Amino acid sequence: MKHYNFADQLRVLWDKASSRYAKGQRDAGTYFTADELAFLAGNGLTAQNLYDYAEDFTGGGEPTWDTALAIELVRRDYFLNVQAGKASQVVLDEATLPDKTAAVQGIEWLPRLIPKARAKLRGELPPSLMYCCGGDRRFFKAHDIHPAEFLTLVWRHDHAYSSIIDWVVRRSKSS
Repeated sequence: MKHYNFADQLRVLWDKASSRYAKGQRDAGTYFTADELAFLAGNGLTAQNLYDYAEDFTGGGEPTWDTALAIELVRRDYFLNVQAGKASQVVLDEATLPDKTAAVQGIEWLPRLIPKARAKLRGELPPSLMYCCGGDRRFFKAHDIHPAEFLTLVWRHDHAYSSIIDWVVRRSKSS
């Protein structure tokens, strides 16, 4: 595995996914070669991750390459250093997520976003969910939080949801 040029290699695949999506190709499973899929897997990513970015970026200009890279650098770091390069066999059951309108301390979406971010960190999101989707981005913008920053917050506080909530409340009040 090459580490130094990870971002360059990922950018090539981002561009490839964006191009294929823009041309109407809608099956993430057909985007990449076996070697490219091995590169993604070796870094804790999937074709679906890049497909989701391509779909949202092509449709609305977000998330940008810079945001996607920042998110995936956090995921990759967690994958290589916490999971020792071994993919989780767990997949988040979307039905267990709190409702989109659920709130904590008056902040909607946060109860849903925390387990979703945790699943992103661990590579446990089902193909039907995207970290940094439109709803997530609305939350991040409203509370002035970068998506990668939130991911590292969840990593730092792992199961201490109250610490995550307190941090978001402080950030939200300061913005």
